[in-house]
Amino acid sequence: MLQFNIKGDNIEVTPAIRDHIEKKVEKIERYFPEGTNAHAMVYLKAINNSQSKVEITIPMKNLTLRAEERHDELYAAVDLIVGKLERQIRKYKTKVNRKFRDREPMGQAFANYENEVNGDVEDDTEEDFTIVRTKQFDLKPMDEEEAVLQMNMLGHNFFVFTDAETNDTNIVYKRKDGSYGLIETSSS
Repeated sequence: MLQFNIKGDNIEVTPAIRDHIEKKVEKIERYFPEGTNAHAMVYLKAINNSQSKVEITIPMKNLTLRAEERHDELYAAVDLIVGKLERQIRKYKTKVNRKFRDREPMGQAFANYENEVNGDVEDDTEEDFTIVRTKQFDLKPMDEEEAVLQMNMLGHNFFVFTDAETNDTNIVYKRKDGSYGLIETSSS
């Protein structure tokens, strides 16, 4: 069952907007394993009074769904973002089912690691290394392919994970040329 937290920036979240979002986003519940409870965080923003930006993040126990859309019409942006979420779920469900046929269901296959670095680095002679945001998450064992899939699904350019074979903490990242890199760590 989805619960909603809808916030607006430069836009009032009217009952009609809330109803439209809830009705549309609830359609993706059919892809969740039975009994799944999830919290959908919806962020609406009006940009220059001409465009709307909609962000939806649905963190679950071992999977995070996230999509973002900009459009001239708020309702159209919501419709488009729900389509993105459905395609994302179907894409990863297909890959997971292929890889984990005899294992746990889709909602358990990937770990939820939200790694974001927000903040600007100032170009001063005196360096300031102020941490502006801290996040905590549990590392779940997976292989490099699963880590790349999760990184792409979250829309990030790097992803920290525990290697299922070695139990070491590793990092996959997207390179400027579009290929992927792997940083392997070891305890010494």
